Amino acid sequence: MNNWLPLLATLFIQAMVAMALLTLPVMAPVAAKSLSVSPALVGLYVAITYAGAMFASLTSGTTVSRLGPIRVSQMGLLFCATGLCLCAIPFLPAIALGALFIGLGYGPITPASSQILARTTPPAQMALVFSIKQTGVPVGSMMAGAIVPSLMLGIDWQWTLVIVAGACVLSAVLAQPLRASMDDLRQTKLPFQMGTLSHPIRMVLGHRALATMAACSFMFSMVQMSLTTYLVTYLHDDLAYGMVSAGLLLSVTQMGGIAGRIVWGVVADKWLGAQKALALLASLMAISALSTALLLPILPLWGIWLILIVFGASAIGWNGVYLAEVARQAPEGQASVATGGTLTFTFLGVVIGPPLFGALSSLFGTYRAGFMALVVTSSLCAWVLFTLKPRASAPSPE
Repeated sequence: MNNWLPLLATLFIQAMVAMALLTLPVMAPVAAKSLSVSPALVGLYVAITYAGAMFASLTSGTTVSRLGPIRVSQMGLLFCATGLCLCAIPFLPAIALGALFIGLGYGPITPASSQILARTTPPAQMALVFSIKQTGVPVGSMMAGAIVPSLMLGIDWQWTLVIVAGACVLSAVLAQPLRASMDDLRQTKLPFQMGTLSHPIRMVLGHRALATMAACSFMFSMVQMSLTTYLVTYLHDDLAYGMVSAGLLLSVTQMGGIAGRIVWGVVADKWLGAQKALALLASLMAISALSTALLLPILPLWGIWLILIVFGASAIGWNGVYLAEVARQAPEGQASVATGGTLTFTFLGVVIGPPLFGALSSLFGTYRAGFMALVVTSSLCAWVLFTLKPRASAPSPE
């Protein structure tokens, strides 16, 4: 099989689940008004989705090996579709259950794609290929920012959720022809045991390089998801932007993320290496978060675009470098297990980050407070990465 086909397939699936996850946050001001709740509660929605994603990522090593990465990806898309339909019910417990389903669908997608790409990618191109695949996340987010507000102009927010759910189902159907070639190594008799939940975490904690990547991803994910979750609401509530304009500016950050993921993959492969590239990205996150917190409506549009593009390129652009390094450091044939283990820490940052962002914003009466907190988080991570001395990783004890 040509190497580009696995990359294209995994990118497409990643984009769809990313769009599914961010559809409700993009419509948060409208949905919250309809439900008579605070838009800041969207942070709890994100926390629930990623709690589900944490569990799914821990089990992904076994499920991917047993069912195959394409079948797992199809199941993930169907879980996301079910969750979106539940979120369309104007009842908070149903929305909470829908958030859990979306998380269960989102969680195994990256480990599944890592298993595919680790098999088909030359070692010298790992960071670039993984970065290109991870552009599926900002592509999906950009689709949510650009399409969802426009759909809501013609139909209500609930039917918009149902339409996105239908797109997820269609994507699962379109992936079926790829199953025979990409799921050929599945182990159908592999047993599932409760010990498999702790195995990925033990692998990560027992491997110095994997543990470093997991710690970085914990901090970075707090910044990334706080930005993508609250930017539209911040622009709408604090800066008086219309929903469509605010959604388009979210798409601008995703454009920066798309370009950033590819550029940083090249930079890490050819020049800096993973640790230095991530340290530079953390510094850019801190500067961008500070600039965003100080935004004023009188600023020229090109200045706002520039700030958000740089913020997106850094806060959304780090994932490919991180995932490629995880796959590179993983024991032979266990890329999905290592990825699932490190993603547990990534998702933990997401579970903590947006609710904390929302709580600080509510406490101070402005979303600027949340962005100032991201300055502290990013600066701390940059300091750790710049001062940490690189060391050759030891073999995994597993």
